[in-house]
Amino acid sequence: MAPGPWKSRFWVGGLLLWLSVGSSGDAPPTPQPKCADFQNANVFEGTDLKVQFLLFVPSNPNCGKLVEGSSDLQNSGFNATLGTKLIIHGFSVLGTKPSWIDKFIRTLLHATNANVIAVDWIYGSTGVYFSAVKNVIKLSLKICLFLNKLLVLGVSESSIHIIGVSLGAHVGGMVGQLFGGQLGQITGLDPAGPEYTSASVEERLDAGDALYVEAIHTDTDNFGIRIPVGHVDYFVNGGQDQPGCPTYFYAGYSYLICDHMRAVHLYISALENSCPLMAFPCDSYKAFLAGHCLDCFNPFLLSCPRIGLVEQGGVKIEPLPKEVKVYLLTTSKAPYCMHHSLVEFHLKELRKKDTNIEVTFLSSNVTFSSKITIPKQQLHGKGIIAHATPQCQINQVKFKFQSSNRVWKKDRTTIIGKFCTALLPVNYREKVICLPEPVNLQASVTASHDLKIACV
Repeated sequence: MAPGPWKSRFWVGGLLLWLSVGSSGDAPPTPQPKCADFQNANVFEGTDLKVQFLLFVPSNPNCGKLVEGSSDLQNSGFNATLGTKLIIHGFSVLGTKPSWIDKFIRTLLHATNANVIAVDWIYGSTGVYFSAVKNVIKLSLKICLFLNKLLVLGVSESSIHIIGVSLGAHVGGMVGQLFGGQLGQITGLDPAGPEYTSASVEERLDAGDALYVEAIHTDTDNFGIRIPVGHVDYFVNGGQDQPGCPTYFYAGYSYLICDHMRAVHLYISALENSCPLMAFPCDSYKAFLAGHCLDCFNPFLLSCPRIGLVEQGGVKIEPLPKEVKVYLLTTSKAPYCMHHSLVEFHLKELRKKDTNIEVTFLSSNVTFSSKITIPKQQLHGKGIIAHATPQCQINQVKFKFQSSNRVWKKDRTTIIGKFCTALLPVNYREKVICLPEPVNLQASVTASHDLKIACV
């Protein structure tokens, strides 16, 4: 008879406990896999490339596994039948792990069933920015060698999606170029501007680098690139000066980086939330705000692009147009999404000067405002108003006809007109809803009207 375990029985707090020790049949405890993490480098040693590829899978989104060769991939839970998302960070000032990367990985794995691989090139990206730029080609070659190992395992080029942040966006572009533009998708999150705004398409991200290339621009007046670099380029709030970011230098590092990093947080929010971050093609931000671009017919045949993991951004035409600038407004914090409405005012009579009217939507003590300008000798003016609540929850609209600034006496000018509104995209005029009665406005006096729009 095989020796059994030595057992001890005793009472603790009225509970009978059994302690089993020394069983010859017990299997040793299974060792838990060690999680790999990003490296740390200081500004004095951030010159050489020490690239790591960290794999994260849906079953264990918090634990990265260091994968170098095909055997590592096969033994780490990599699933060749799933899509693969490759995240490439950008320049690192302090040589530390990007503060956003953990949440990005978790959110991505929660939003889609895929392999997520984070490219850690902290050493090559730290120190002087221009030194990091010089490392882009070498890093791109290393990533290409790694992706070739995925192809050997049966991964298709079209199932690979590169998400590059800042300088990492141009790394992604170069990798895509080396694969002949046959990778599935590249997403550039505020692609870096310095050294790239005047660069050739061979040196930077462009629409030829993947089957679908998109870029989200949030800091075009500082660290981000000013020009379109994809099939679709989102210029959020015009591409600069994001709401909620510091506007004064005393805010320190946040002042410098907030606009630039907003693209990352917008993308994370788009993965987390169902409210759409929809954008509209237009020649300029000014034209968009003035209400000149109300649908997505040209060039997208009404399929308005959206930030997130929607296939081709929701654009359903072939072939894809290139370098299309699209615009949207956002709030100052997550989930950032806003609804966009056309607002119109039709004067009853012509005036010999410009007419400026402030329009305010009210919903549960929250207000959203915009301005309509009707040029002199014209009867019609329009604009775009962005609101965080759905249009059918707007219960009141206020108007303020701005005074002509007469210093010597009060301006008693009055105007009469018709007010209409519609939720973008305005594909059909039937969507336009007008107040049933004419609107009478006196200069500098606020007038209120109930707004009743049925929820669809």
